[in-house]
Amino acid sequence: MTQARFIQIHSLQSYPAALLNRDDAGLAKRLPYGNATRTRISSQCLKRHWRTAEDEWALKAIGPAMAVRSRETPEARILPALEGVGTEETRKAAIDALAIYLYGKNAAKDRSSRQALLLGEPEIAYLIEKARRAAAEPDPKAAAGMIETIFKKEEKANLSAMLAAKGTLQAGLEAALFGRMVTSDPAANTDAAIHVAHAFTVHAEQAETDYFTVVDDLSEGSGAGGIFDTEVTAGLFYSYVVVDVPLLVNNVGDDAKLAGRIVEHLVHLVATVSPGAKRGSTAPYAYADLMLIETGSRQPRSLANAFREAVRPATVSAATEALAAHMGRLTAAYGAHEERRALQLDMQIGLPGTPSPLDLDALARWAGDAAAGEGRG
Repeated sequence: MTQARFIQIHSLQSYPAALLNRDDAGLAKRLPYGNATRTRISSQCLKRHWRTAEDEWALKAIGPAMAVRSRETPEARILPALEGVGTEETRKAAIDALAIYLYGKNAAKDRSSRQALLLGEPEIAYLIEKARRAAAEPDPKAAAGMIETIFKKEEKANLSAMLAAKGTLQAGLEAALFGRMVTSDPAANTDAAIHVAHAFTVHAEQAETDYFTVVDDLSEGSGAGGIFDTEVTAGLFYSYVVVDVPLLVNNVGDDAKLAGRIVEHLVHLVATVSPGAKRGSTAPYAYADLMLIETGSRQPRSLANAFREAVRPATVSAATEALAAHMGRLTAAYGAHEERRALQLDMQIGLPGTPSPLDLDALARWAGDAAAGEGRG
């Protein structure tokens, strides 16, 4: 199989009575689109759940080291590794100086001023080694000075230098997939190879305020220990993911087979991993009703405009019909240049240019082969 330039993953996934992604007021995120306001799931929310999934298709099960996104990495991960080196004062001086290098000049005094930074586990090990060298200095001033010497003189732009010497996977698998920004060392930035759109309902928002009480087991009388309300929503969501295959291959050290395994895992995660706040009271777990994967060389394009006019009634078959009709119009206008495969629970409505639906394992393998540029059986 020829390696694809782009892999596009479209999916429809339905959730009843859930609160999948909240805004700053604790309400469901929304999106005005077309002729209706929709319920929305942010791309950050989706990526977070795919990154942290714990199952056989977890990203960490692929092999390369993962990463940690935090404002507290110097204190929470590096400082404990300095135990027994130097004194408490020299260790603190080294960590404070390191924080300033990573997060900015006010980082040692005000942690809230820091932005969460994604660091790969190999990078954290590298920083521990340098911090141990500094903490061994005879006094705090010398320890801070050693950090400055290491990171500003001896090894200026040290993270990017390490990436250049040892490869981009030193920044962790997440950075290779979803990118990262390092303001203290811009050359260590990584472009995202996987692009994720905000998911939205194909129909108008469906929301209700859930009034509930907390029962006080020991109270006589009404037994109400509190009265509350929260928002719950229901919806069939369209989501869209694009994989820039050459960039992904480059980000993982020019390893096409590894890129293929990543895409195979990603397809499983998109289909089966659910985001969701208030999990204990809504159990927001669902698998995709439909997945369409396209491979090709021309610029990707979302199929979101299939739902610019909100689907009524909000059924999977109505959404599939709208999707198929929009695909037909695009093909008539621009030609059919992509190869397509699909997974469908409802097989009554076919998608243009798509063979008989596959199961998830076969669909994920097909997408992985397109990324790897070879058949893997």
